[in-house]
Amino acid sequence: MAQARAALAAVQTGRLVESGMERLTDGIHTEPSLQAGKTYRLLLVCVGRGTAQLSFEPADTGTPAKVPCDQSVARQRITAGKQTHIDVDATKGSTGVIAWEIDAI
Repeated sequence: MAQARAALAAVQTGRLVESGMERLTDGIHTEPSLQAGKTYRLLLVCVGRGTAQLSFEPADTGTPAKVPCDQSVARQRITAGKQTHIDVDATKGSTGVIAWEIDAI
């Protein structure tokens, strides 16, 4: 867990809006309080084995992506909708911890 937090802290930019850390098998399922039409930066880091699948609702909020569990930081600009839902789920056989944060830019 400390490795995931340290990786995010090293690349944080902008004003922190929301963050968290979960076991990859539990995933991330959040509806952050974001201002519609504003752009934010989503940072994800997975520490463990395998990959995680990132998805959004509505779909035009961001780009679905696979996040490797190799301690690298995945970055993505997202544009908030009226209500934004972000999901990150483990792919089959993946284990570890996933940390995330959303920064206002």
